[in-house]
Order: sequence, then structure tokens, then C-alpha cells
Amino acid sequence: MTHAAFGALLRELRLARSLTIEGLSESSGISVRGIGDLERDRRAAPQRRTVAALADGLALEEPERGRLLAAARSGRDSAYRPVGVRAFPRGVDDFTGRDGELAVLGEWARQARTGPVVVAVSGTPGAGKTTLALHSARQVADGFPDGQLMIDLQGTHDSPPDPAELLVTVLKALGTPDRELSKAGPRGHAALYRQVLADRRLLLVLDNVRDEAQVRPLLPGAGAVLTVVTSRRMLTGLDGVHRLWVGQLGPKDAGAMLASIVGPERAAAEPAALADVAERCGYLPLALRVAGNWLATRTGWTVRRLAERLALEDRRLDALSAGDVRVAAAFDLSYRQLTPGAARMFRLLTLIPGPDTSAACAARLTGQDLFDAEDTLEELVEAGLLGADGSRYRLHDLLHLYARARLGAHEPPADTERARRELYRWLLETTVVAGRWYEPDHGAPPASWQGTVDMSSAERAREWLQAEGVNWLTALRAASADGDHTTVVEVAEALHWFSDQWIFWGHWAEVFGLAVRAAEALGDPLLEATQLNYLAWATLLCEARPRDSLAVSARALAAAERAGDLTQQAWSHQYRSWAYRLLDELDEAFAHVDEATDLFVRADDIHGLLQSRFNRALMLESAGRAEEALDAYRSTLSALDDNADRVERYVAETTRLGAHGGIGGALGRLERWDESVTHRRRALDLSRAMGNIAVESRQLTLLADALLAAGRPDEARDHLVACVRLGPDADPQRVTLARERLARLNAVDDGPER
Repeated sequence: MTHAAFGALLRELRLARSLTIEGLSESSGISVRGIGDLERDRRAAPQRRTVAALADGLALEEPERGRLLAAARSGRDSAYRPVGVRAFPRGVDDFTGRDGELAVLGEWARQARTGPVVVAVSGTPGAGKTTLALHSARQVADGFPDGQLMIDLQGTHDSPPDPAELLVTVLKALGTPDRELSKAGPRGHAALYRQVLADRRLLLVLDNVRDEAQVRPLLPGAGAVLTVVTSRRMLTGLDGVHRLWVGQLGPKDAGAMLASIVGPERAAAEPAALADVAERCGYLPLALRVAGNWLATRTGWTVRRLAERLALEDRRLDALSAGDVRVAAAFDLSYRQLTPGAARMFRLLTLIPGPDTSAACAARLTGQDLFDAEDTLEELVEAGLLGADGSRYRLHDLLHLYARARLGAHEPPADTERARRELYRWLLETTVVAGRWYEPDHGAPPASWQGTVDMSSAERAREWLQAEGVNWLTALRAASADGDHTTVVEVAEALHWFSDQWIFWGHWAEVFGLAVRAAEALGDPLLEATQLNYLAWATLLCEARPRDSLAVSARALAAAERAGDLTQQAWSHQYRSWAYRLLDELDEAFAHVDEATDLFVRADDIHGLLQSRFNRALMLESAGRAEEALDAYRSTLSALDDNADRVERYVAETTRLGAHGGIGGALGRLERWDESVTHRRRALDLSRAMGNIAVESRQLTLLADALLAAGRPDEARDHLVACVRLGPDADPQRVTLARERLARLNAVDDGPER
């Protein structure tokens, strides 16, 4: 039945009862004009309550009452619900990956069957937000039988359509008659929009949204409507919406996307080159598509040829263009919408040498105070030009290249270099303050220090040093290249004790190697001896090269003797004894540790003395003299307690941890496993309290071995699993060992029953 049929049926029923329009108006409470408009098809079919009033006024019984209600319902459907509305543009046939995102979108689509759901999809320019939204929409389209519609809000245009214009666009797309739009008038379009969507199962994709103000009036408040909003901005001001951030693909999915474009045979012929192309595209879908299309249309090119073309960073964005599609153009659209301050921040962030940065670093670059810098960074995040992970900010690789090009075009070289030097100077000054938290003669920053980084505890200092490691190391390299020898030595000295907290970082040999060269340039044999000893430690422990460390410690000893410094002579012997112990040359090891102990006593160096006594206990254990080793470890603990007022906290914690671990080891050699477990557990607790992941990984495996020997495999398994899960700061050899132990335990568990 059509909309016009309702008016005809109403007139038929009225006349059959010999009622005038005025009479029906009086009996129903509906105005004369309203009834006349309905009968003449001058207004939309009425809502249910109006139909019920008319039926009561006509005193209708069934089935006539039902006929009138059905006619009204059919009229509403014909006016506002064009059956099978499909207004999606063509998608891509080779859509790849995004399984997690599609699953989440599918779940939200199911929720929309019982009420309105709004999803805001945002992300980096070129991440494929629209493609993802369209692909998901096609997957869930059957759940929205009243139609699926996509509207481009043209948010990146200079003059995008306003909300009033967009309301009319959607209403017309849904089949709303012009007469209803005219009747409602501009002020009534929002109410008409809500009415049209209120009882429909509809899928609405609002693409390329500029900001919250543009899209907010289009978000339905009722009806089974799924509204997917895509925007380069995060649209933080929208309330009550689900949010989905879309970033780069993973390497596997990126490779699969390229393979689907260039063809499986071509991809299989050059897998390494294909992986290089994907990496140099930053795994960004738009860049991957451009690169794939380039290869697909140039069958004479090898994949390796394109990979080499993309290897040139200064030309990479130029190379990532195919026809009228340019990756740089996608970035331009977002960059042009930035405020001047945010655009400058975006450009200057390319001076950060590491992969990410903090607000404090950014503030130093731009000269802003910390809070203003955070606001500017968040504007970049909101615009999709900067990623955020907690308090760290990161430019996508291709955006970094784009911003670097803008830096060269907009910033005078002198200003750029001044900003870089100021950043590096600040990084090294802050590194010294942070590192000194762990130095026996320093600790907390002086009251006069005014910094933008939280240095309220050693833990905060450690977090900063590790988070900014690449950045301050680059600054240290620059200081070395500039001949700023005093600063290089100062930084290395401040990091000496901290280096124990981050043993397997991988760069300590470089740090202390730079300091050795700086000390030599300064002509100071004591500084030279000190930094050579630090380098010997890094070579010995961090790089696991005890034989090579002997040459370094020999140089340290010679420099210390020239300086006449007993303490550095002692440390040279200490590191030599450690190296010989690891090389299983115990006679040499005992000779050097005894020499170190004598020198530490003569120098009245309690910290060094504790280390040498602990080292001698280790050698006794290595020599198989477990009872003597046990006594030596206990003697070290007693010496620590006797000199508690002279020993710096970190040294005390390190010594206590090592002694308990050593006691556990010696007890194990004596097969006193339960006692061994007690001390191994104590050592583990101490390592965790110190926050030293590398040492914790060692203690976990040693405790697990003691538990296995004690016949407690389930407890051992728990500690081995904990070691594997520690992350990149763990000792890699200990993690490998833990995996091997777990494999053996699992093999036993899975073996045949006997």
C-alpha cells in the first residue's frame, strides 16, 4: 500500500460515516487543517498515536481499524525507507590484514541491532581508515536491511560542507520528499533527521570528517543505526562513542598486501626485496599500495630495483607516487590544517635522534614551557601526525621524512643547528643529574637544580635514562665529535654505577670508549685509568669478552700507576681477576684479587673492598672449595653490616644480593638444596627491589635450578616462565637457558606413561 492510499482510505472511511472534516476533527482532536492535508497527501503519513486518534474519532472496529493503521505504516515506509538503499563506492578487492580491527567493528555492529552505536575511526594519514570502514561495512551490511549509506564530509577541503547542508544530504539520500524538507524548514531538519533514523536499521559511514562540530549533529540518538565516522583527527570532543585507532600494518600483513598487488609469483621470486619495500614504506597501506601499483605497471622492474630506489631517504617520498596518487600529498592535507606553533613543533621533532621523545625534550626544542609543549604535541596527536604511547611521542617513519623536508624548507639552517645543540646540551646535563642518583658521592639532585624532568627518585632517573637512551647517546657522540672532552668524561663518570642497572643495553663499551679517548685528549692519567677500568668492565661483562678485557685492564693499570692512584690500581686488578676467573685460569685470578684487596685496604676504599671480597668468594666456589666459599660470602655480609654507615645504599644492595646468591650457590654445591633455595629466593627478592631486570633474570634461573635439584619442578617452572617474560632488558643468555629448561620440563611432562 502506498502513502497516497492512506489519504484515500481516510476520506473513504470518513464519508462512509457521513462525517465532515470538521466533525472528524471534533471527535478525534486532530485539527481540520491536519486532516485535510492528510487526505490531500500534503503531509507525511501520521505517526501511530495520530492514527489511533483518527480511528477512535471514526469509531472504527476491526478489520477497518487495522487497515487504517497498516496504511499509515506503509505510508511512512514509502516516504522514508527506500528499500535496499546502497550508496557505497567501490572498495578494494585485495584488502589484507586488519583482522583484529574487523573483529572489533563486527562486535560493535552486533550491538547496533538494539540501539545506536557510533564508532570513530582515526589514524595516521594513509593508514587506510576509509578502506577499513568500507570493508567492514560490506561484511556487516546484511544486519542493516533499511540501507547502507556513505557520505564524504570533505573534511580536508578548505571549505567543507557545514552540518546543516549535510543533514539535508543524508535526508535526501534516504528518500525524504522535498515537500517534507520544505515543510520542516532549516530549523526543523535536525528533528526530521532524528525522526527518520529513529525506527530504522541503518548503516551510515560518515567519511573524512573535519572536526566534532561538523559531525555531531549527524549522530543519531535512537534507532538501530551503526554510524562509522572516519577522520584524520581523533575527535576527542565526541562523547559516548567507540574509538578505533588505525596505524601501520604489521610486517606480515604488509608483505601480503604487496604480494596481492604484484602477484604471488613475483612476490615469491624476491621475498627479501619485497620485505625491504614494505619496511621502506613504513608498512603504511597507502605507501604500500603506491609501491605495489608501481611494480604492477612496470613488469620489467625487479622488486629489488624499487627497494633500492626507496632506500634513498631524501628521495623516498618522491618515489612513492603513482599517477595522481602521492603519499606526500596525503600528509600535506593534514599539515596544512595545523596551527603555526604545531607546524613548527612537527618540523623540529625531526631533530630528535631517537625513535620517540617526551614532552620535556619537545619543550626544549621549541622553547615552550612544559605544559604548552604538551598541548602542542597533543594537537599533533589529534591531527593524526604523531603517535602517542603513554608519555612518549613518535613520528611514523614516512612522516619523519616529510617533516624533515618541511624543516629544510621553512627553518633557517642556523636556527636549526642552534635548536639541535641546545637539545643535545640539555640531554647531557639531564643525563648527568639522572646518573648521579646511583653514584656513592651524589644521589638526589641538588636543591638548586631546576629541571623539567621528574628526578624525585632513583627509579624515575632510571626510567628517564632508559627511555632517552638513544637520544642522549647521540648527544654524547656529538660532544665527542666536537671535542668537548670534559663533558664526555663527566657524562661517563655519572653513568658508571647506573650501568649496572642496564647491563645489556648494548652501548656501554661505546660510552666508556668515548670517555677513554676524551681522557687521553685531556692528558689526565687518573681520568684515563678510571675510564679504562669502566671500559674493561663493559668488555668483560656486557660484551662477554673476558680475554679482550685483559688488554684494557692492563692499560688501566699502567695509567693508574702513572697517576699514583691506589684505588684505580685496585680496580684494574679486580677486573683482571674477574676475567681470569671466567677463563678458568684460577691461579692468575687469585693473584689479582688478593692484590686488589690489599690495594683497596691501603686506599681505605670500603666499596671496592667489599667487591674484592665477594669476588674472592666467587673464585673459591669456582675452585670447588664450597665450604671456604660459604665462609667467605658470610664474611662479606658481616663486613657489610659492620660498615653500614660507610656504605652507599646502592653498593650495599648490590653486595647483599650477590652474597645471598653466592651462599645459595655454595649450599647447592654441598647439596643442601632447601637452604640453597632460601638464599636464592632472598637474592631474587633483592634484585626485584632494585629494579635490575638483567640481574633478576639471572636470579630466576639460578633459583629454578635449585628448585629442580630440590625436587620442586612446578615452582621451578613458574620462575622459568617469569624469566622468559621479563622482556628485552633481561640477560639474553639467561632467557635462552630458561627456554631450554622449560622445553626439558615439558618433554618430561609429555612423555609416555611407564
